[in-house]
Amino acid sequence: MSLFRTKPVESFLADAAEPGRQLKRSLNTWDLMIMGVAVAVGAGIFSVGARAAADFSGPAVTLSFVIAALTCAMAIMCYAEFATAIPVAGSAYVFSYATMGEFVAWVIGWNLILELFTAAAVIAKYWGIYLTEVFQLVGVHLSPTIELGIVTMSWGPFLIVALFTILLVLGTKLSATVSNVFTVIKIAVVLFVIVVGFFYVKAENYAPFIPEAVPATGNGTTEVLKQSLFAFATGAAPAQYGLMGVFAGAALVFFAFVGFDVVATSAEEVKDPSKTLPRGIFAGLALTTLLYIGVSLALTGMVSYKDLATVDTPNLATAFSLVGNEGAASVIAVGSLIGLTTVVMVLLMGLSRVVLAMSRDGLLPHGLSKTSAKRSTPVRIQVICGTLVALAAGFTRVDVLEEMINIGTLSAFVMVSLGIIVLRRKRPDLKPAFRVPFGPVIPVVSALLCTYLMLNLAVETWIYFVLWLIVGVVIYFAYGRKHSRLNEKFAAQVAIVDGTGNELVDSK
Repeated sequence: MSLFRTKPVESFLADAAEPGRQLKRSLNTWDLMIMGVAVAVGAGIFSVGARAAADFSGPAVTLSFVIAALTCAMAIMCYAEFATAIPVAGSAYVFSYATMGEFVAWVIGWNLILELFTAAAVIAKYWGIYLTEVFQLVGVHLSPTIELGIVTMSWGPFLIVALFTILLVLGTKLSATVSNVFTVIKIAVVLFVIVVGFFYVKAENYAPFIPEAVPATGNGTTEVLKQSLFAFATGAAPAQYGLMGVFAGAALVFFAFVGFDVVATSAEEVKDPSKTLPRGIFAGLALTTLLYIGVSLALTGMVSYKDLATVDTPNLATAFSLVGNEGAASVIAVGSLIGLTTVVMVLLMGLSRVVLAMSRDGLLPHGLSKTSAKRSTPVRIQVICGTLVALAAGFTRVDVLEEMINIGTLSAFVMVSLGIIVLRRKRPDLKPAFRVPFGPVIPVVSALLCTYLMLNLAVETWIYFVLWLIVGVVIYFAYGRKHSRLNEKFAAQVAIVDGTGNELVDSK
């Protein structure tokens, strides 16, 4: 079978309707909007922005967020067009399969697993750290780890992943309801941060808005493996701040927008997806962007970026501590814990849906794609994914792979953006409820911006990424290609043809 044979859109819809492998449509526009906010307003807003301001962008971190948001918005437009044309689980994997073929789809699916698995484990790790801090605020000093024989377990991350795995098994709508409650609380915390923070703003802290570029120092930026691939390839000396620093900051804060593709992954569980999906996705992105801009302006107006740069791991709480407001710092610690809680849940859900789509197609074991008859949830996959994430978060240093989340997401964004152009040419008969405006311009610009942000990630991140791809290619040729249901279908329909091109016998 050709590596680039595509799967018809109609086949995806038929597979999604197969008895015993169906998901229940139970989510509305509000659920989707909150889901987007739930997964985005977490580690990004409480920590990544401060790091970007301190090490790369200075006060112009606001521009970094705007660049990241615009890049995400253009890619999300492409997701919305795809999702209304093919409203099934699987997101970028499904979209690539329908336009660029099985091998490309496998690579994208494999990268989505990297993104969602790593993100869920990393965020769970941060959740455990904030949990310990919150306990300390009330005078309870708990060790973040426990000894289990010869191994050490971080019990907080293990606990949160286990709890949300159980909740997701019980039903998507129930999980969404719990997520909605937590998300409303953390939005209130973020608004508190913005309002209180602006009382401490000093205009001089915004000057210069884009600091002059200087040779990079600290945080390993002078090490070859810590340089961006762009700087390494062009021979440019590592530098901080300046215009290039703004883009480097955008590559870092893009982490804050990771997860909006998860909203598209839930397309199969949405009521009236042609209307609900675009509204929910764009409303969530707009609200998240406004919150990020407000927080970044408050953060860099409260304290100088130079003061943030003197701290090993700067975050929002750092800024309030520097202006002497320890009470607000305590609120932020609690808000961070609540914020990360919903992120873990949405990422676990997205991971299971990608694996579900790949197993439906036989690229992963087909038996995994069975759903619960009572709750219409992929119980087997959810338990397996939850167990693996819990083990990674509880027993490994998975947090050192944080940038792998960005590169996995950006690679998927590139393929989805290009896929829209291919889909329109191959299937002009499809009439999705939402179409990306301005023809191919936005998809092409989206792909270029995402590629550029990928090039701003560290050399070591690219090395890990290539190793991940090699493992994925080996698994595909060893298992996926042989068990592909599309491959089996076409193999069964191969006909023996004589020299004149007339069909003689069907091999089946």
